[in-house]
Amino acid sequence: MKIVAITACTTGIAHTYMAAEAILQGAKKKGYEAEVETRGSVGVENELTAKAIAEADAVLIASDTAVPMERFVGKRLLNVPVSEAIKDAEDLIERALKAPIYKEKETVKPVNEPKGQGKKKGPYQHLLNGVSFMIPFVVAGGIAIALSFLIGYDAFEEAGTLAAYLKGIGDSAFGLMVPILAGYIAYSIADRPGLALGAIGGMIAVALNSGFLGGIVAGFLGGYTVLLIRKYIRLPKGLQGIMPVLVIPVLGSLFVGLIMYYIVGKPVAAVNTAMNNFLTNLSGSSAIILGLVIGLMMAFDMGGPLNKAAYAFGTGTLVAGQGSMVMAAVMAAGMVPPLALALATILFKDKFTAAEKETGKAAWVLGLGFITEGAIPFAAADPIRVIPSIMLGSAATGALSMLFKCTLSVPHGGIFVFFAVENIVGYIISILIGTVVAALCVGFLKTTGEKKQIGTAL
Repeated sequence: MKIVAITACTTGIAHTYMAAEAILQGAKKKGYEAEVETRGSVGVENELTAKAIAEADAVLIASDTAVPMERFVGKRLLNVPVSEAIKDAEDLIERALKAPIYKEKETVKPVNEPKGQGKKKGPYQHLLNGVSFMIPFVVAGGIAIALSFLIGYDAFEEAGTLAAYLKGIGDSAFGLMVPILAGYIAYSIADRPGLALGAIGGMIAVALNSGFLGGIVAGFLGGYTVLLIRKYIRLPKGLQGIMPVLVIPVLGSLFVGLIMYYIVGKPVAAVNTAMNNFLTNLSGSSAIILGLVIGLMMAFDMGGPLNKAAYAFGTGTLVAGQGSMVMAAVMAAGMVPPLALALATILFKDKFTAAEKETGKAAWVLGLGFITEGAIPFAAADPIRVIPSIMLGSAATGALSMLFKCTLSVPHGGIFVFFAVENIVGYIISILIGTVVAALCVGFLKTTGEKKQIGTAL
């Protein structure tokens, strides 16, 4: 038997490759052939060829973002969230071999998914698709601006200097952030025709100062406008070719643009300004509570919906040239789970198996790089003890980061972007305390001699 698969997560950093490895290992155990295309932050790798698809007995798509589906028409196809592949790839492979045949323009439904699980192409999924494409622009822009500040906090004000050029690069990247977000939300909803409408709406959102929230509205407006045009405007067969190149972009952009200018722009701009002012002025108990909640969300499902919601909220608070307390709390809290479990395997050696100790070594690297998913193998093996422990540690870190008023001007990178952190001492203390708290909780809750084998997805 031969399986072909695609894996993709919203950030394209950890889940994408963990799922690919799990599928390859699962197929190997069953004696099957497997090829996996990854659609990560570096782009498409190991792209499936037409020959490989033709020879495959089934297609397995483990993705949280939109992927091209046309090439799989006529093949058995199973479509699930990327986390499902990490949890039990062998079961998914067997289910893919029994999945229904995929037909063009057919809605893909997971086979035998329990109610409430499986992949749904709803608003949340569309939003995460936009966020995943936006992240590289935010990272590039934030780091460029942070580097300009390293030269001198106001050095960029002198025209023609390296600092000024770095600031210009950063500002340009941030200027594209909202249009890209809006464009790819619309792309997720309506495929290629939605991209232009969403991006145009996103540019208008920037012009109206409605920012991240305006971009989200523009993205959904652009995507669903395309669907409405397709549904209600019918052209003679000989003129159907002008729909995607003339009718949809012209009518759609006019509709989206006028709605943004006349109805959406100003109210959303007011909400966006109010939210930014609220976050900027957070202090005392309100900041601590927000940091605590962020920490709980980052640790609860380690890359799942709550984690991604907190992350998306954090990236939305980033503004060119300004650090965000929320983003700082998000990254710090997200680093704690894998770091804590790595530390626990050292402090409480007798409570972990040899395989867990090896996984702990990898967890150090993943935690330092802000890849929360490094904690998943431990949580999968012992959720009752591990998840509450890491939630407590991450909550402590998030609260302390807000208390110390740490700020971060980039959305990812872990220790590799610590130069973009303001109040680095308080930030490191926050992470260390949360890591130690979570590690001690795990160690004390586990009983000596309890030896549960965990997966080797890492």
